[in-house]
Amino acid sequence: MFVDDTISAVATALGEGAIGIIRLSGPRSCEIADRIFKAASGKRLEKYPPNTLVYGHIVDGNGVIVDETLVVFMRSPHSYTAENVVEIQAHGGIQSLKKILSLTYEAGARPAEPGEFTKRAFLNGRIDLAQAEAVMDIIKARSEVSLKLALRQQQGQLSKEIGLLRRRLLDIIVNLEAVIDYPEEDIEEVTFLNVKNTIYDVQSEISLLLNNAHTGKIMREGMKTVIIGRPNVGKSSLLNSLLREERAIVSEIPGTTRDVIEEQLLIDGIPLVLTDTAGIRDTDDYVEKIGVAKTKKILEEAELAVVVLDGAESLHDEDRDILEAVREKPYVIIVNKSDLTQAIDLAALKADFGAENIMQLSAMTSEGVDDFIAWLKKYVYGAGGQLEEGIYVQNARHEYLLKQASSALSDALAAAGNHVPYDCIIIDLRNAVEAIGFITGDTVSDEIINEIFARFCVGK
Repeated sequence: MFVDDTISAVATALGEGAIGIIRLSGPRSCEIADRIFKAASGKRLEKYPPNTLVYGHIVDGNGVIVDETLVVFMRSPHSYTAENVVEIQAHGGIQSLKKILSLTYEAGARPAEPGEFTKRAFLNGRIDLAQAEAVMDIIKARSEVSLKLALRQQQGQLSKEIGLLRRRLLDIIVNLEAVIDYPEEDIEEVTFLNVKNTIYDVQSEISLLLNNAHTGKIMREGMKTVIIGRPNVGKSSLLNSLLREERAIVSEIPGTTRDVIEEQLLIDGIPLVLTDTAGIRDTDDYVEKIGVAKTKKILEEAELAVVVLDGAESLHDEDRDILEAVREKPYVIIVNKSDLTQAIDLAALKADFGAENIMQLSAMTSEGVDDFIAWLKKYVYGAGGQLEEGIYVQNARHEYLLKQASSALSDALAAAGNHVPYDCIIIDLRNAVEAIGFITGDTVSDEIINEIFARFCVGK
């Protein structure tokens, strides 16, 4: 679809910088570059060996120098897009880049669409869809850990595993169809037991991927974490302690936090979208009422609730209401003010909510904060408290498709267990194959492809 089409875009962020890059991709890339680039040697770009960095100047139609540049030509298929690619390294000023870009258009290129370079790499078979999506994960990585996971996916770790699972399911389908189509031939019939065992094995592998999706998603998007509690229990002090700065106002006056305070931070490589909320209580203050309403809404959307209690006081009715509100979602209970004489019934609290989800600390002195961080790492990474080797599904689209495949395999297992006809089992198996094929792009539609790459930035 791109045989006669050459695209151009700025591949670096617009702004003032030392270097800015304009990228061309398509069959006429070298020809277009030669129209606007004059090498200091006087030779045309096409006369240089591919992948050679050539010094010279970009000139306009009147021969006026626009910028001093370095240019490299990468011949198909040895380029990012697997097409002929030219990259022009110019000075990083906005006006210079805009001028050079306009000259590429005048010379015959067209503006690239968002993500079109990576889209071409996918359509030309250099990478699959999962690897293409990992490119954006690399760009948007929030931490060293999330970058590491994105690189694993971009290098094909997830794609390889998906390909093996898809191949195993296709082998079952082929064997079943052979038995159906050629019953008179001397073909070793696939038994229901063998079918069930293979399906079970594949489903188990998918379950392992889904188990790691919890960690992968957090690394990619950050975990929505809400700090919740009644007024004056130390929520803002805890936020400040974690941030290592005085971000929230701390006061002995209840109701100081009237609005929602949201911060993004890394705790030992774990990205959190941390929200400090107004205390939940009955109040006649109009502004505080709005803050309390926002708190309840944020609690519904949060992936982790950090409930803060005042250890220097017995539980209030408001505390109990908050504790009941978080029972149905992931939570950790922080008994704050451990530096003061304790009045809270800690034993009763542990008996009701589980000792593993309760810890004591002092947000004022930071004593015990490391215990909370250790709990957080265990919650995100698992029992080991650290990122393990293996595949971590980061993309919500991938997680959804794996769940679809697992559901289809459950139907196939039930069908095999009930000894239904082979062709009925094949329908469920094909549904599973199609779902996991959507991850790598083997069975994906043009509409979905276009939607995915539309989220990319121009120039990538």
